[in-house]
Amino acid sequence: MDQYVVFGNPIGHSKSPLIHRLFAEQTAQRLVYTTLLAPLDDFAGCARGFFVDGRGANVTVPFKEEAYRLADSLTARAQRAGAVNTLSKLADGSLLGDNTDGAGLVRDLTVNAGFSLKGKRILLLGAGGAVRGALEPLLAEQPASLIIANRTVEKAELLAELFSDLGPVSASGFDWLREPVDLIINATSASLTGDMPPIAASLIEPGQTVCYDMMYGKEPTAFCRWASQYGAAISMDGLGMLAEQAAEAFFLWRGVRPDTAPVLAELRRQLVL
Repeated sequence: MDQYVVFGNPIGHSKSPLIHRLFAEQTAQRLVYTTLLAPLDDFAGCARGFFVDGRGANVTVPFKEEAYRLADSLTARAQRAGAVNTLSKLADGSLLGDNTDGAGLVRDLTVNAGFSLKGKRILLLGAGGAVRGALEPLLAEQPASLIIANRTVEKAELLAELFSDLGPVSASGFDWLREPVDLIINATSASLTGDMPPIAASLIEPGQTVCYDMMYGKEPTAFCRWASQYGAAISMDGLGMLAEQAAEAFFLWRGVRPDTAPVLAELRRQLVL
């Protein structure tokens, strides 16, 4: 049976085995998907060992940049992201690296939430790997503007420059912004510690602005609570993004796109148990 894994360190908490088991059952695909704790000092050796027989892998923190270097070829979006979260063994035995994170985010917003990004003013909080992975798919949706805001403005400026050929992208500090936007995406890790990026509440136009946190938890994140407090039209966490990026990887491996709705419902059910 075809073997798939998710590499990470730590990895015990991963929901990927459950997601892909549900996808496989739904689409009648015969495969085995497990976790693999890769050593921090030898991800490449661990990955090469798996791919002697393995067909595909997901890659989570802290190995996405190492997976990028390991891949023999890269999709355009992985090349842009500078990171790989999905590896596939091709017919010739070489490894293709892809990045499905940004596509998962866009699909969660546009399909699951029914929110069109075309012509919208988007504010992206943070300038780390998550932002870098999201920029190309977001700009492909043709927003009116995309602002990258970060505590260290130079990091945001560097990303804006790198992606400026794809659309109207600019950089900012957190506290420079006051005017309302259509969509705020929190890609910082602040929610992990229950904190909020230091941004103005005036960025939310009550009843209009959509707020999205890439993090998720049993309870609403600090960012989602803040969004609801100031009247955001929709306040979403990143559980849908997790399911959608997995579906994108599954499609890459198996050539069939699973229906994420029942899987997302099961994830949400298990989260609150």
